[in-house]
Parts: sequence; C-alpha cells; structure tokens
Amino acid sequence: MKKFIVLLLCATMLLSSCTAARDTMNTDTPTDTVNTDMPGTDAPKASYEQLNGEGTGWGFVRKKGAPPEITSAQKQLMDKYDCYYIDDRGQKVLYLTFDEGYENGYTSKILDILEETETPAAFFVTGPYLENQQELVQRMIDNGHIVGNHTVNHPNLPKQSVEAVQQELNDLNKACEEMYGVSMKYMRPPEGEYSERVLSVAQDMGYKTILWSFAYKDWDINAQQGAEHAFSQVTPYLHDGAILLLHAVSSDNANALEDIINYAKNEGFVFKSLDELE
Repeated sequence: MKKFIVLLLCATMLLSSCTAARDTMNTDTPTDTVNTDMPGTDAPKASYEQLNGEGTGWGFVRKKGAPPEITSAQKQLMDKYDCYYIDDRGQKVLYLTFDEGYENGYTSKILDILEETETPAAFFVTGPYLENQQELVQRMIDNGHIVGNHTVNHPNLPKQSVEAVQQELNDLNKACEEMYGVSMKYMRPPEGEYSERVLSVAQDMGYKTILWSFAYKDWDINAQQGAEHAFSQVTPYLHDGAILLLHAVSSDNANALEDIINYAKNEGFVFKSLDELE
C-alpha cells in the first residue's frame, strides 16, 4: 500500500512538472516561420513577408563632378540594410567595380592595367563565370581584388521567393569557398533590381549590398564607340566617394581604363578597396 502511494505521488509530481513546462512555452510563435533549409539564413520567413517585395530598379539623377541625387526613400533603405552606392564621408576616393556576367575577352587586359597602376577593384561574378573562368577568378584573388556575389543565375531577385534569393546567393558563395577558399562579403543585385525584402535577406545573410553612383550604357557589345567615348562618359562624372560600375565585356572600357585611372589620380582621387568602405 505504501509503495502504491509513493508511485501515485511521483506520477502526480511528473504530470505537474510537464504541465508547467508546457504553460511557459510561447505558443504565439508559429513553429514553421523559421527557414532551416539554408545555412546562415535563420531569420523568420514571416518577417520577410511583412516587408515590401515590389521590385524597383536602381536609378538616380547624375551630375557632372558631383554625387548623384537620390530620393529620401532610397536613402532610408540604403542606411537600413547595409547598402552602399557612395562613400559619403566627403573624401576624394573612388571605388572601381566591374560586373562579370560572362567573359568577352577583356578581363585579362583589365587585370593587367589594374596591376600596372596598382589599382584595387571588385568583380561581381555569376555562377557560370565562377565555374568557367577559373584562371581569371584566381588571378583576381591573387592580385588582392574582391570577388563579389552577383548570384548564380543572374535572375531578377524581387521576382524570386525568399528561399530562391537565399539559394542564389548561398550557392554561389559556397562554390567560391570550395573552389577558391574565399567567402563573399558583398553582393550586387542583377540588373540593379531590388526590393526591401531582397535587401533584408541579403543583410541577414551577412552581405553588404553594393550599388553605384556612376554607370553608363557600356554593356551592349554591339554598340561600342571606342576608348575616347568611354573616357568622355566616365571622367566628367567623377565625384568624391564614387562607386563606379563598369562592365568588363566592353572593349571601350578595357581600352580606356588606363587613361581613366591616370586621369582620376592626376585629379587627386585615390582608388580604394570596398573593404575600406564604411
């Protein structure tokens, strides 16, 4: 009889303990809001759904010799989500960046010029470029340049699901780590298309999003107009803290690059790495 009473008391105490533990749980939080499929992306999916997912293209009003004008809404997003289009500290510095969707035969020459002029740069590459241009990518790394994340397949990111955006960025970074032993810290959205949701996803994955304060129509390989054209397009718009976007598929850019760099340095500008951008 005593043994039965003891067992009954133990069972009662165990039931009370389980009930108390259950009552202290936060039952308001859905159990399926965390995306656990992607490494390094543990932000609640529900929080992304509350953000504006409408895509917009990066754009501004450019001015000769001065920073471009952007809207207050654009500036708020830049500040909130670790996005940079300019170094706004008022220093006479430039950041040279290239987009590398595919190879058109000019990157080797660009790298030669950067090495000769001791100029740092960042190259935003896609999955096929990372895979198919290993000698060039390795040279970028060996020469101290930054290799940035331009996604695996170059999709319009605002049109993708949160999971698809994460996979585009994560898969490219994983490939870069496995092939070159380098982790990517900077991302540039394809076509300059972004949304608040995309910027938030990138930030949660540890990226700084790099846009630009200067670009021109240089990507059409069938509309190249010569080195003088590239020089005349770029140099009038140099400004303090500029992040310059050039496409490496452009013969105009490759042929004008050394003159552009020398002109900028003669004007007192210093080229810096994105790692010095704050």
